[in-house]
Amino acid sequence: MRPRLLWKLLGVNLPVLAVVGLGIWIAIDTLAAGYFSALMLRYGISPVESNRMFLEAVHRYLLWATLAAAGVAVGLSFLLTRRVLGPLSQMTEVAGRLAAGDFSSRVTETSVDEVGALGAAFNRMAESLARLESLRKSMVADVAHELRTPLTNVRGYLEALADGVVPPSRETFELLLGETQRLASLVEGLLELAKADAARAFLERRPVSLHELLGQQLEIHRPRFQARALRLAARLAPDADAVTADRDRLSQVLGNLLDNALRYATPGSEVEVTAERVPEGVRVTVSNTGEEIDERDLPLLFERFFRVDRSRSREAGGAGLGLAIARELVEAHGGRAGASSAAGRTSVWFTLPG
Repeated sequence: MRPRLLWKLLGVNLPVLAVVGLGIWIAIDTLAAGYFSALMLRYGISPVESNRMFLEAVHRYLLWATLAAAGVAVGLSFLLTRRVLGPLSQMTEVAGRLAAGDFSSRVTETSVDEVGALGAAFNRMAESLARLESLRKSMVADVAHELRTPLTNVRGYLEALADGVVPPSRETFELLLGETQRLASLVEGLLELAKADAARAFLERRPVSLHELLGQQLEIHRPRFQARALRLAARLAPDADAVTADRDRLSQVLGNLLDNALRYATPGSEVEVTAERVPEGVRVTVSNTGEEIDERDLPLLFERFFRVDRSRSREAGGAGLGLAIARELVEAHGGRAGASSAAGRTSVWFTLPG
């Protein structure tokens, strides 16, 4: 069995004590003994016997002092080293539990020194792993739930068509086509989300005119807004134009925010898009009038599959991936995304550095 680190650290003290004791021993034999002999001769005392007695006494006390110092050093080192290595042993144990899938284990933080800082960092890592595992399980459950309904509908109608229970008609095929398109849309959304997760490594950052990009997106979405009697207004500050970003990904972010406002804005109201300079860089905000969002739900707006109105169907409310994709892309650019809701008006914003 390999020696434990505790004994290795304790063993470091022994060579140091041995070297110090040997140095003192040699110094006494070569220097102190000579000075003692010269002193004896000065007072007319035979130095031979006195020198021998002197060296024996000094050697004896030096040995006892060395042994006592070694005992104290080893004892104190044992206590201190054990105190230092205790949290490390606990981290090893907790790491084994984490590897086995137990994400509830944490390290006890007993000090404020470097080892305590390591323990705090270890606990933060464990919390992050637990959160990621929770998100993974939640996403798998959400994906299964989202896929199950259209797949069940498609299978049911196909079985009914095969058994002759439902006659083949245009309405039936249109319904099956709608469910298939719903599945395709959901899968495409998940693919876009996966791409957004990995966007940090594939962004093509270039100088981009934010005003021009917003103008293009507003024109693209204007017919859909007009179909719902929604007015589009833009308020773009002159100093909030130039940004460094991936043009295609930024267009996707703007499109997702406009699409979200289109879904939830009150028909006949106004949707306002603003761009302004803030200390963090450039902030773009899309505001719409509609149902006010509870403050507790605001941090969840950017979570996958989250919808404020849980009673809404996916056809009316979407799959809940648009804002999640937008946040991933914004954070890939080094920015932040957020939302606020008050007095019946909801604003979704993001900032880009620059």
